[in-house]
Amino acid sequence: MEIEQDHVHKSHNKSALLYHLVCPVRYRRKAITEEVEKTIVATCIEISKRYEIHFTEIGIDIDHVHFLIQSVPILSPQQITQTVKSITAKEVFKQNPEVKKMLWGGKFWTSGYYINTVGLYGGRDMIQNYVKNQGNNSYKQIHTSTLQLSLVERW
Repeated sequence: MEIEQDHVHKSHNKSALLYHLVCPVRYRRKAITEEVEKTIVATCIEISKRYEIHFTEIGIDIDHVHFLIQSVPILSPQQITQTVKSITAKEVFKQNPEVKKMLWGGKFWTSGYYINTVGLYGGRDMIQNYVKNQGNNSYKQIHTSTLQLSLVERW
């Protein structure tokens, strides 16, 4: 795979797919502590190593998390969301057992989520500014990265 100007080059396609994914914490609990933030970022970095899902930005706001994700056409938005939510929830509970006590039922995220596509040419900055300026002025960026997926092609 070759990366050129924010595009992912595979043997038979070239793509620049960005998604804005918002995942609320179950029952909108304020369960995102600094330790949970660290767990989410570390887990997302590990997800990037194993899947064709690259996190260009992660941000939190009191009771939900915003992910700006670059991926490939073979992964649907639902597959990306399911992968991110299931792996991060498992790791949050594993590394921060006190959080599980706050959330009965054994789930970290709500069953719902918000996802939309972000245009590479002009839309990314607008979404980043929206994410930073929405909510109760409590948004805090906890991770940022450049656009790229440096994965080995699986052929």
